[in-house]
Amino acid sequence: MATIKQIAQEAGVSAATVSRVLNNDLTLSVSEETRTRIFSIAEQLQYKPTRLRRMKKEELLSRQQIGLLMWSSLEDEHNDPYFFSIRKGIEKRCEELGLSIMKVLRGNGRDEWQPLHELDGLIVVGSINDQDVNHLYANRDRIVFLDHNTPPHDCDSVNLHFEQAMKDVVGHLLALGHTSIAMISGEDRLHTLSHQPMQAQEGIDPRRHYFNLLLNERGLYRPDRIVMADWSSGGGYEAMNKLLDRAQDQLPTACFVASDPMAVGALRALHERGVRVPEDMAVIGFDDIELSAYLSPPLTTVRAHTEQMGRTAAGLLLERIEGREAAVHVEVNTTLMVRESCGYKA
Repeated sequence: MATIKQIAQEAGVSAATVSRVLNNDLTLSVSEETRTRIFSIAEQLQYKPTRLRRMKKEELLSRQQIGLLMWSSLEDEHNDPYFFSIRKGIEKRCEELGLSIMKVLRGNGRDEWQPLHELDGLIVVGSINDQDVNHLYANRDRIVFLDHNTPPHDCDSVNLHFEQAMKDVVGHLLALGHTSIAMISGEDRLHTLSHQPMQAQEGIDPRRHYFNLLLNERGLYRPDRIVMADWSSGGGYEAMNKLLDRAQDQLPTACFVASDPMAVGALRALHERGVRVPEDMAVIGFDDIELSAYLSPPLTTVRAHTEQMGRTAAGLLLERIEGREAAVHVEVNTTLMVRESCGYKA
């Protein structure tokens, strides 16, 4: 494709002159002969202005139809804004890029699964078995896995930097002098779409994996202080009560809770049992939902930049549509938000 510089060389004028002529700059003082010569050479070289190339690219992108496959239900999004924020990030970035989301599917629904081969790309949110995804959409270089614990190496993926997040959590608690540290972890699963009724396969929550690893390296790991629950305030409430029942007279001095909604329930259980936060037990959550800063006490938590995760996934898919060949795996950093539930006072 011809450039302004090439036209300028052929016409024997500067690139600036060519640019101004082709953009019909009426303030430019140039002979009609020169103006005609520039247009003639541009036509011979099949030059297309940047503006036209950009318009053509936007038109092509507007025809791209992508799909969004999420395991979370609308009710899940209402109860826990984590996946809602991810979806909003995807939608906002797709709108900015001119991509059209033609289908939004929920993995935990009961819909009959039909092939999605007509789509130009697919973003998968949540830990859904990649073989099942491949049955739905076979074009693997047009799939982006987002928030998947074990994404396939040959597909693009976006995850939080869980290892660094857990280093921040454990490091903060150790700096405060805590050596008896518990964890309330969600029951993470690798979901499958290939069975009726839908089944789930056990997965490994990276938060729990790195938390256990870091404590074990320091000789502080105790399996009886790891309690599993579902990802809800009710799950956190039940798990904290179970932890307190186990501990009896040897109460952990700190507890990391794998999500803020779970931490809300855990704080309720501590309050009912007369355990003061942070005096008797420091508590750290994960997500930094809006409510976290308004709890009593305000919750120290890990901010997950979920909207950025969604935006990044949409950007990676566009790169694939435009021809990038190699798979890319992105880890989005987190931020530790220190508040009063660990003893901090502003």
